[in-house]
Amino acid sequence: MDPISFELLLPSGERVPLTGTVKIGRAPDNVVQLDDPAVSGHHATIAVNGDRPWVVDAGSSYGTWVNGARLARQRVVGDGDSIRVGDSELVVERRRAETEAGRTVLVPRASETSASGRFTTQPRLRSGYALKRLNSSEGVRRWILKDLRGGAFVRFSDADAALVQLIDGRRSLADLAHDAEERAGPDGPLRLASVLSELSDRGLLSGADGSGSEPAETHGWRRLFRPRQRSWDGAGDFFEALYRAGGRQLFRPPALATLVIVTLAGAVAFAYLVAHRYGTPFVVAKKVGLGGLVFVIGRLTLAAVHEAAHALTMSSFGRRVGTAGIKVVLIFPYAFVDTSDAWFEPRRRRIAVSAAGPVSDFTLGGLCALLALALPVGTLRDIFFQLALAGYIGGVFNLNPFLQRDGYQILVDVLRQPQLRARANAQFKRRLAGGERGPESALLTRYSEVRLAWLAVAAMFAVAMSLHYRTRFAALLPSPLVWGVMAVLWIAFFLPVAAEVAVPLVKRARAREA
Repeated sequence: MDPISFELLLPSGERVPLTGTVKIGRAPDNVVQLDDPAVSGHHATIAVNGDRPWVVDAGSSYGTWVNGARLARQRVVGDGDSIRVGDSELVVERRRAETEAGRTVLVPRASETSASGRFTTQPRLRSGYALKRLNSSEGVRRWILKDLRGGAFVRFSDADAALVQLIDGRRSLADLAHDAEERAGPDGPLRLASVLSELSDRGLLSGADGSGSEPAETHGWRRLFRPRQRSWDGAGDFFEALYRAGGRQLFRPPALATLVIVTLAGAVAFAYLVAHRYGTPFVVAKKVGLGGLVFVIGRLTLAAVHEAAHALTMSSFGRRVGTAGIKVVLIFPYAFVDTSDAWFEPRRRRIAVSAAGPVSDFTLGGLCALLALALPVGTLRDIFFQLALAGYIGGVFNLNPFLQRDGYQILVDVLRQPQLRARANAQFKRRLAGGERGPESALLTRYSEVRLAWLAVAAMFAVAMSLHYRTRFAALLPSPLVWGVMAVLWIAFFLPVAAEVAVPLVKRARAREA
């Protein structure tokens, strides 16, 4: 059997094969030369004897550290072990097959001098990024590049990722074009230009401002819909501590079985309550205001648990969440956690992270429904009914595959169709507008048609719900005013459906006139 081969991942992202003897230090005769004043001229040596590499300190001034412990003598190292020399951290990695997922390459953010122009004559990736190759089962675009500054993601194919790794600041544009042609054939330079353009637009090239690095300023009425955000940067530490303190127990088989039983039994209990006409949405003790307040408070509490479920699931896979906090759109607040690092995990794990939130909604909704069924008729039973309703509404809303929520992310991963909604909308509007048709996807067409039907059904459901409250409002306001307000609401309910169809049809009519 061939011996396992290893590579040494440098802070710059460069990989050095570990074969024979690899000397590390500041002197120019080292295989790995580090420009670090805390590194000795000849600091350490990695020697490969048999199938495992050994690291030995070469009498350095500040010592060599392996996985946080100072090296006393020689020590064998393996896949994922970190070696710190001076202020530089090197990582040993097993060389993986092309079909395997690779380890995440993390290049920490460093201070950089901005340059003017789209990108410099010797372009390089801006520091502060993470790059990972996913398993081949993830599809063609299985390379993920994440901007650690703004959280933006770019996906690449194997061929494009090979070009990305050429952009190291040591090659001119002419050299890059030449190397791209050697690697990718005659289309290499054109592919390279596309990669450089995408990286520049996302602000991932050193010296390129990039539209993706800072949000564009909005003006006028659009500012009303811009989310206002309050972030909590310590969320990663908090949720990791919560996971270690007992959150991990939720992922044990007995706990998971209990959650399933509560969810199913609660759904039956809630259906029983509704079938026997117990409880009115947003009404507690026959008061709409009190019921609405209970529902809103319950919904916010459940939303916090929903986001915690995402975060704990991330922790169960060894991933940290980024920031957490509250966003406010118009006057509506909602909690969030940054689970973008889930994109570095396999597809099944990404689906689990996305599904964790809705599962918590349905589980807590089921628990509240069981409590409502067990309690005698009265205010407390009304309260738990509203909390159950809040859980189920939240679960259904978050599983909606036509909003960019958890259900949409699950569908994207199940179908392996990145940017599903944007691509489907573009194809749908292009067809209605009568523009030039390129290659069309039956799956995207089906998604657009079902989405339009969903919007229509949701609008009709909202109309039916509003009629449920007509008699209550008629007791407080004149009947013509009630009908007028309801008519305005009904028009608002159907506006999304009209916008989807009317705008491209108007463009089509104008094009015909022209």
